[in-house]
Amino acid sequence: MASSSTLVIGTRGSPLALAQAHETQDRLVAAHGWAVETLPLSIIKTTGDAIQDRPLSEAGGKGLFTKELDIALLEGSIDLAVHSAKDLPTTLPEGIAIAGFLPREDVRDAFISHRYGSLADLPPGAVVGSASLRRQAQIRRLRPDLTVTLLRGNVQTRLAKLERGEVDATLLAMAGLRRLGLTDHVTATLGTDDFLPAVGQGAIAIAIRSEDERVREALRPILDAATGHALAAERAFLTILDGSCRTPIAGYARMVDDTLEIRGLVLRPDGSESLEAIRRGPPDDAVALGREAGTELRTRMPAGFLTA
Repeated sequence: MASSSTLVIGTRGSPLALAQAHETQDRLVAAHGWAVETLPLSIIKTTGDAIQDRPLSEAGGKGLFTKELDIALLEGSIDLAVHSAKDLPTTLPEGIAIAGFLPREDVRDAFISHRYGSLADLPPGAVVGSASLRRQAQIRRLRPDLTVTLLRGNVQTRLAKLERGEVDATLLAMAGLRRLGLTDHVTATLGTDDFLPAVGQGAIAIAIRSEDERVREALRPILDAATGHALAAERAFLTILDGSCRTPIAGYARMVDDTLEIRGLVLRPDGSESLEAIRRGPPDDAVALGREAGTELRTRMPAGFLTA
């Protein structure tokens, strides 16, 4: 068992980020019997938290939520950083590695509206707010008659905007709503057959300094192997497609009995066309399966497919 004089946990300050950091803290306490005081949280404001007036795709993409935490790790002011896995860029800075992932939560998206029971119930022209290009494209694919608009902010901010009537509906990750105890807001869930989630959705990733074996060993008992295999496939898929906040890409890997299955999807931003690939194989081949799915789609995509 690794000893803990102190392990400082770095996190963003949003309610969801703090819930994820506390889950990590609680799991470490339970696994090792350490006092919670030996696992203090260090709240770090990121560039992404400060940008609320435009899509992140126009401001620099996923790294906006991780850059300051990466710096803190490399400088040694924190020992591990807790992230939503879907916020992690495909390439990490030198000296930083993903130690692993906590057991994955519900990967589905939730439909939320005060007036309508489902995406299908929305009348033509109804306004759906989302900050995700993936969600926007999938909404347009299923309902091209709707008006899709930008809706930024943390979970509570988006729910407040919906309450004020700024939009008729929005979509949020079920995992975040569960972790925040806000599932009473869910109107309907969107199945993965019709609405594929973002790569990493529902998973909590823990980043560490690459050579820090003390922290890696401390984390080992709380990491989930099945989630690790799934995320290895999903992130390999995304890497092949050079995926970021700028591209509407979805991907979901899961264990089906002893086989790992990954489904990958790319969409035109207007939802008018989509391409899907599926690969199945042993979990130890996760990276290869993800790469194969990404390569297939990259080969099939016509030039300019991912541009608006």
